[in-house]
Amino acid sequence: MTMRKSWLLILLTYVFLAAADHAHAAVGCDLNDPDRDVKRLFPESTGYKTQYLSIDQKGGDALLKEIEKRLGDSFQGLYETADVPYTIYEIFRDTEKIGHIHGVNQKGKHGGIQVFLVLDMEGKIKAFYFQKLTSRAAKQLREPSFGKQFEGLSLIDFYPYDVKAGKSVPPGKVDQIKNPVPEAEEDFRAALRATKKNLILMDEFLYGNKYLPHFKAK
Repeated sequence: MTMRKSWLLILLTYVFLAAADHAHAAVGCDLNDPDRDVKRLFPESTGYKTQYLSIDQKGGDALLKEIEKRLGDSFQGLYETADVPYTIYEIFRDTEKIGHIHGVNQKGKHGGIQVFLVLDMEGKIKAFYFQKLTSRAAKQLREPSFGKQFEGLSLIDFYPYDVKAGKSVPPGKVDQIKNPVPEAEEDFRAALRATKKNLILMDEFLYGNKYLPHFKAK
């Protein structure tokens, strides 16, 4: 083999490995069209800013273990590595910050799910919606009537919800969220898990763990 061919082989190997590494990189969650979506979700807004945060950046493995404890489940797969970049949209009305939009990726039965929450300044849900939903029940789960069931809830309401068992102990407000398609129980539970995860991340990243005492007291 000539020197030129050897260098070409090395170069191709490097490109292949780099591409493979990129394909297995952490997967974030951004709004498809931030300008349009922010105005739709916050009609009163006049602008927004974005923050990019990760568990690695904010606290590493120790923070990941704390988040898993609060979630009641382990992080798994490409959607839930510590280096996943989370995009947080800070929403403004003139110079006043009026809320946030934040989405997370979640594994569903037939593929990926993206759950976005519109939150007020206290961390309560103003709106819930799926940006991406790979499910046979997508039409029913995307109905506005389903998303409205989340409005007004906060992390306090989701703490009793056991993401593995799919119910709260004792029964609480999350148990009042009705699944419109019983056959899609796995995707329904995935949506609830994603919501709880989303709220915990926002509490850790932005709200200064204001809801942490409620978790320790439960």
